[in-house]
Amino acid sequence: MKWIGLTGGIATGKSSVAKIIRDLGLPVIDADSLAREVVLAGSPGLQAVVTAFGPEILRVDGSLDRSKLGRIIFSDPVQRDRLEKILHPLIQEKKNNERRRLENEGVELAFYDVPLLFEKKLQADFDKTVLVYCSRPEQIERLVQRDQLSEVEAEQRLSSQLPIDAKLKLADYVISNREGMNELRDNTEAMVRELSAL
Repeated sequence: MKWIGLTGGIATGKSSVAKIIRDLGLPVIDADSLAREVVLAGSPGLQAVVTAFGPEILRVDGSLDRSKLGRIIFSDPVQRDRLEKILHPLIQEKKNNERRRLENEGVELAFYDVPLLFEKKLQADFDKTVLVYCSRPEQIERLVQRDQLSEVEAEQRLSSQLPIDAKLKLADYVISNREGMNELRDNTEAMVRELSAL
């Protein structure tokens, strides 16, 4: 099975590309979804996060308050690293299980949607890597509009990732998301055709 790493920067449109790939009938495993699964209410993962960051990161119903935790980790690299050390092994285990399942089903081409692919130097885990790209000013504008953040908060979030132009130099394939949905769909379909032909 060809195993493809799909990445981007915050607000570059990676989720839109993942949806187009799924619409084409190909599986996309989402690292963020796995990250949410490992901290579901009552899970050992959530208990470990509460032990590390305190009960104030919980909602009244016992679930994780992601925005409270986000404020802690996006303003402090040490705390972000602490959280990643807790969650990374749990996410890896789930990802490996999903990959084995797809291989056992005879799937020929599958994608793993992982935001920090280059930051965590995961390139060797994949046959090829795909970057969804727009410029940093476009990222900030989209993030401010999408998440109702201030420009300072948007900059803080972006600074937690490798700059998008640095990722551009590392990716095997680049899908531009600067001209709207039709271009994005065309570029994604072209990339899938190329990968299928490898």
